[in-house]
Amino acid sequence: MAGGVNTVLRIGDRVHRPAGQWSPAVHALLEHLAAKGFAGAPRAHGFDAEGREILDFLPGEVPDSEAVVPDEVLVEVAVLLRVLHDASLGFVPPPDAAWYFEPREPAEVVCHGDVAPYNTVFRSGHPVALIDFDTAHPAPRVWDVAYAAYRFVQLVEDGAPAVEQARRLALFADAYDLAAGDRAVLLDTVIARLDHLVGFMRAQAAAGHPAFSRHVAEGHDSYYLRNIDHIGRHRDTFAAALG
Repeated sequence: MAGGVNTVLRIGDRVHRPAGQWSPAVHALLEHLAAKGFAGAPRAHGFDAEGREILDFLPGEVPDSEAVVPDEVLVEVAVLLRVLHDASLGFVPPPDAAWYFEPREPAEVVCHGDVAPYNTVFRSGHPVALIDFDTAHPAPRVWDVAYAAYRFVQLVEDGAPAVEQARRLALFADAYDLAAGDRAVLLDTVIARLDHLVGFMRAQAAAGHPAFSRHVAEGHDSYYLRNIDHIGRHRDTFAAALG
């Protein structure tokens, strides 16, 4: 199966993916979510003989990163993210838990870490589940909301007019029921999240990771930096919409 970073193999109704030191913590999280009744994530089934993790295959469609969704779907994604965060409450990580990204304080919930169209399963045009929990880690709610909003609202320089982006950003925040304090820092968090992504991508490329090396060669890092500038230029418009 195609993947942005990993090579993934489907065998029947299971997916076999490269595992990392973070995989046991992620599997524990997925077990917790299942116990809480959250149906929007795959279940983990241990590891195969080659050390790859085994997860449920979730049937549906997964769009690319540039997908533009209608307002109804934007609301549904925000609600799905809110339900995920609420289901993560009470999760106690294993004593030796390792995470792909360092936990961030205040660790209000366990964030997915990469909520985007390419990690969202759709059926009949509606989001039903999130996949690829590799980057899950304890963090503030707004850390996840910021990146999900960036991806689904499409807060990009070559997207819709800024006033339309602002309207959709407020719609996403409202649908998530984002607290006033988080709304006040949402734009700064989007910028911080993109800065973090650029730094991580460049570090991985410098270390020789083939996928991230390709991303840097294709100018993905420069694209995110341009969008940081875009958000800065239209900050007043976005902030006014958020209230």
